[in-house]
Amino acid sequence: MVPAALRVGRSPAAVVLALVRSAGPVTRDRLALHSDLSTATVNRQVHALAGAELIVERPDLVDGGGIGRPKVPLTLNHEGLAVAAMHIGARRTLLAIADLAGRTLPSHAVLTPDGDPVEVIGILADALAELISRFSGRRFLWAGVAVGGDVDETTGAVDHPVLGWRGAPVGAMVNQALGLPVSVCEHVQAMAAAELVLAPPVGGAVPGRSSIYWYARETVGMALTVDGHVQVPRTGAGTVAHVPVRAPLFGPSGIGPSGIGTVGLQQVIGTSALRGAMRRSGSAAESSLVEERARALGEAIATIADVLNPDTVIVAGDAFANHPRGLAPVQAAFDAARHLPHRLELTPTRFGLGVQEAAAVVVALSVIYADPIGSVG
Repeated sequence: MVPAALRVGRSPAAVVLALVRSAGPVTRDRLALHSDLSTATVNRQVHALAGAELIVERPDLVDGGGIGRPKVPLTLNHEGLAVAAMHIGARRTLLAIADLAGRTLPSHAVLTPDGDPVEVIGILADALAELISRFSGRRFLWAGVAVGGDVDETTGAVDHPVLGWRGAPVGAMVNQALGLPVSVCEHVQAMAAAELVLAPPVGGAVPGRSSIYWYARETVGMALTVDGHVQVPRTGAGTVAHVPVRAPLFGPSGIGPSGIGTVGLQQVIGTSALRGAMRRSGSAAESSLVEERARALGEAIATIADVLNPDTVIVAGDAFANHPRGLAPVQAAFDAARHLPHRLELTPTRFGLGVQEAAAVVVALSVIYADPIGSVG
C-alpha cells in the first residue's frame, strides 16, 4: 500500500513529465524554455524518464523542414503503459483502465454487491483483474481505488457506514488480486485532486492558491486544496454531513438538532432522502423538495466559504446538477448567505458525469505523477 499523492509534482522529473503530458509532442529545448529548469537538468530528467519507459522519442514526428540538426519530439508512452482504477460507490462501482495521460480506455459500471465486505471486495477486485486481462500488450504500473467513508491511507482499510464496512481490507485484497502497487483514497479528496492534476486549465487560466471542492450525490463531502496540494489529515477526511441547514420539508418532525426546521446536510442529499421526505410530507411536491435542497446546499457552502475564504469553489454531483434550472438556485442561495463582500462564482466540475471515473484514475496515477522515477524506477 502506498498513500495517494494528491498534489502537483514539484521535483524536476515530475515537472518534465507534466510538461510532456500537457504539451507533447515536445522537444527538449522547448521543455527547458517552458520550465525553470536548465537544459542540462532537462536532459538528465528526459534520460531517466525514458529509461523508466514513461516517455518515448518520436523520430517519426521530426520536422524535416527545419534548420540545423533535427530535434526529436518526446511524448508520453501512451501505447505501452496503463493503470487500473475503481470507484466504489454506495449503489454502483465503476471499473476503468487508463493510459499514462489519464485518458480512459474502457470503463464500465457494475452494481455494488451487498453482503460481507471481504466477499464484496473480492468480487470487485476479480472484475477489475478480468478487465486488465484484456490489455495483455500493456504494462500496468498501478491500481487506484476511490471510495467513500473513512480510509486508512497507509493500510487501505475502509470504514464505510453506508455499506456497513468496518476495517474492510480494500487495499490488501486489490493488491492480492492484481499484483500491482495500490493506493486507496477517500473519493471526494480524489475528485479534488482530479481537478488539480488531470483537468486542463480553462483558457490557460492559472488556478488560485486555494479551493474547496463539494460533492453531493447519495452522500455529501468536501475537500480543501491549498497551493497545489489536496489537504489530507493524518486522521482521515473530515465531514460536512452534520452541518445544520434549514430544510423543514426534509425533517421527520420539522425540528432538527439545532432548532426548528433544521436537519443535518446529509438528510437532504440523495434519492432516499428525497423519497423519504415525499412519503412523510404527503403533500410536498418533488419540485418543492428540490428547491429546498438547492437552498440548503447554497447556504451550507456559503458557511464554509466564509470561514476558509477560498479562491475557487468547485461543485459536482447530482444534487447540484439535477435541478431544472441547473446551478442557478444554489448560486443564488450561496450569494444570499455570504458575509464576505466579494462575489464568488460556484464552478461546476470539468469532468461532468465522469467525475467518479476521474477520481479513481487520479488515485492510480497520483504517485507516478508526483514521483515518476521513484515510483516505477
